[in-house]
This record gives sequence, structure tokens and C-alpha cells, in this order.
Amino acid sequence: MMAERVMDSSAGPFARVPRGRLEAGVPLAGLTSWRVGGPADWLFQPADLDDLVAALSDHASHAPEMPVTFLGLGSNVLIRDGGIEGLVVHLSGVLNERRRLDGDRLLLGAGLACAQAARFGAREGLVGAEFLAGIPGTVGGALRMNAGAWGGEMWPLVESVTTIDARGSLHTRTPAEYRIGYRSVHGPEDEWFTGCILQLAAGDPETGTRRIRELLRERSARQPLGLPSCGSVFRNPEGDHAARLIEAAGLKGLSCGSAEISSKHANFITHDGHARAADIEWLLHHAQAEVQRRFGVRLEPEVRVLGRDASANEESEGTA
Repeated sequence: MMAERVMDSSAGPFARVPRGRLEAGVPLAGLTSWRVGGPADWLFQPADLDDLVAALSDHASHAPEMPVTFLGLGSNVLIRDGGIEGLVVHLSGVLNERRRLDGDRLLLGAGLACAQAARFGAREGLVGAEFLAGIPGTVGGALRMNAGAWGGEMWPLVESVTTIDARGSLHTRTPAEYRIGYRSVHGPEDEWFTGCILQLAAGDPETGTRRIRELLRERSARQPLGLPSCGSVFRNPEGDHAARLIEAAGLKGLSCGSAEISSKHANFITHDGHARAADIEWLLHHAQAEVQRRFGVRLEPEVRVLGRDASANEESEGTA
């Protein structure tokens, strides 16, 4: 029997070397759709679910004070220029199982891209999840925020979810254990989604595939897809649209550094590849403040802002 490998750094997140990939100080910009942000203290991509279970169990006993952040395709996050403290678990490309079950149900892993999930469902002749083709993230991210588009939302399709907690224990939960709203999901703390079962309906594969193509054409016509962005920055307030309010406030095309409130769709913030996260965050807060001042409406971000500003890294580097 092969002996377990033990890490030689007491500062690391684990006592024993996991089977997956573990690196220190990895830049995260390339792992997000906004293409900005500083490094992770530690970046871990598990080999599979068993590796993730073992790693989180190890982490809970070895470095419980170290924060843990889960990252999928990075399409709904703004990572600040100072990076993310602690351990970042990267699930994109991992936990990407997709399987048809009986009763017109799909089993999907949390690391599976939403577009892949939509296409798989269509090929299987199941309808109801076509809207996922326009969600630029993973199934896990869609579960976390109740992602939606074109009148569809994630959680009305959910029969059950599987999660993992900070100790590496797995759980199966039902929608009744969560408070689910428009772009918001609240459930047990310190748990992350590892997969789900969706209940869909029988349909025609060609019809589903054609619907996906139509939705993607509409998305391409309306949204600035050729530049780095996170998709929609703000939730639509009840009875209105965030893009309309931002444009009415005169902010369409406003820039900060290399970042810009898109002139094509005012609820997108894009850049030319040279922006800082701080530029994007300034535009986000400025849009909030101006819409509040002009119309008395508080825009709520869809995007999660994570990590430290750049001064945190500068201070730590100066005291090393």
C-alpha cells in the first residue's frame, strides 16, 4: 500500500498532499470571465469528489481558521486586485458529470458548464432547461444564485441537490431546505453545491436544440459578448430593468480606467483587457449611487465581489 504524502509546509491548507492540483499564489484573473483580479493564497483543483471530501476533511483539522472560497467558471464574481485570502477550490472542469435518470430527470455535477447542461438535456429529448445555454457559468453557480434568463430559473427545476460542508461531509437536500427568491438562495451555512437532480419534461431533441440556437442568437444581438464582462451586473428591480435605469441616469458609455459601462447594454461593465478590478468596482458603486440619487432605486448586484483590495497585498509584501 502506498504511504500518504505529507506536506512539508505548516502554513499550507492541508497536512497531506491531495491527489488534485494544489498551488500557492496563483493569479485568478485568467479563471474569471472579467479577466481581472489578484492571486489566490492557495488554489486547489480536486481530482474528483472523493479527493474534495478528503481535502476538506484534512483542511478542517489542519487549518480550520483558513477561509475557503469555491470558484466555478468565475463568471459571476469580481475578484479584487489584492486576490483572495486562504484556500480557493476551483471546480471548473471537475464534478462535471451529466447523466439521464428515469422519469425525465437529469443528474448534473456542480462543475458542469450551464451551456453543456442545456445541450445535454436537449439531446436527451428533455425540455425546460434550454435557458441555461445563455448562463455563462457552472451548474453550481446557477444553483447558488438561482440563475435565470428568458423567463426560466434554475430552482423551479430542482428536485434535490448535493452539498459538501467545511468538514468534508456530503449532504442531500431538497428545495424546501432553502429560501429561494429572485437571484437569491439562502440555505445551510458553510456548504457548497456539488451537484443536483433536475426534473424536466419529455420533448423533441430537434425542438430543444433549435430553441437553444435561437436564445443564443438573441443573446449575441443584445449583449457585448466580445469583451471581458461578468454578464449582468445588477438584478432587475421589481417592475423595471437595471439597464434602463442606468441608461436613464446618463451612465451608458461611462469609463473608469480601461473599464466601461457598456454602450451596447448598460447592465454590463466591460473592458479592453487592461482594466483593474478597482476600475470595475468603482463603476459598479457609481452606477448604484447615481441610480439611487436620480430615481430612489437601490440596485442590488448579481455579481459577488470577493477578496482584498490591492493595498492589502502591498502591505503584506512590505512586512514580509
